[in-house]
Amino acid sequence: MRAKNIAKTYGKGQNAVHAIQNVNFDIAEGEFVGIMGPSGAGKSTLLNILATIDTPSSGEIFMREQSLHALNEKQLADFRREHLGFIFQDYNLLDSLTVRENILLPLAIAKKDVEKIKERVAEIADLFGISELLHKYPYQISGGQKQRTAAARAIITKPTLILADEPTGALDSKSATDLLQSLSSLNEKNDSTIMMVTHDAYAASFCRRILFIQDGTLSKELYRGNKTRKQFFQEILDSLASMGGGMNDII
Repeated sequence: MRAKNIAKTYGKGQNAVHAIQNVNFDIAEGEFVGIMGPSGAGKSTLLNILATIDTPSSGEIFMREQSLHALNEKQLADFRREHLGFIFQDYNLLDSLTVRENILLPLAIAKKDVEKIKERVAEIADLFGISELLHKYPYQISGGQKQRTAAARAIITKPTLILADEPTGALDSKSATDLLQSLSSLNEKNDSTIMMVTHDAYAASFCRRILFIQDGTLSKELYRGNKTRKQFFQEILDSLASMGGGMNDII
């Protein structure tokens, strides 16, 4: 995916608010990229534009050289279904469906072969450690288990890009670590491409690259390289501190 000169402005004239401006970056296939920055910096605005939920005021998003802004509504809907997987903070699970049914829903909608669906659900449930929960309903499982179910549903179609918006925001530390380790494993073993918006330096330390947004523009970039996750965590904290982020932005 490539973002070229992306800008988003809300309102007009003196009331105009420039949420993001002149944002450029590339995400190669197989990367695990984090987007960080202070509250109100434009992180979620950028993610919504990448997800085609919102449109930029100017600039373009390309996926495999296809400009997404040249697509009509039906083509965009097809694009989201075929290429994007979403993990949100609030799970968005259906309480009337079991964990298994929630996970397989995108494949059922796409009318995939029943046997292939069974195989894929078993494979992904094992990856996220929720195989024993497949018969249960969302109201019968914990928040961390719900988020891993949501993550399993997001990747069941083998999307080109997984977009995660504060996926650990509502989780306790153990559940957050379990989810982050699963995403990291997914990235390393399956070469899945992941972009995660987070305010949490600990969550960001699982990424391989961090893009920092400040006042609507990309201000800095960090690569993990050969650093340990603990070393990368400290580097992220130092970068946030140098940007003037308060405790609420980094804890």
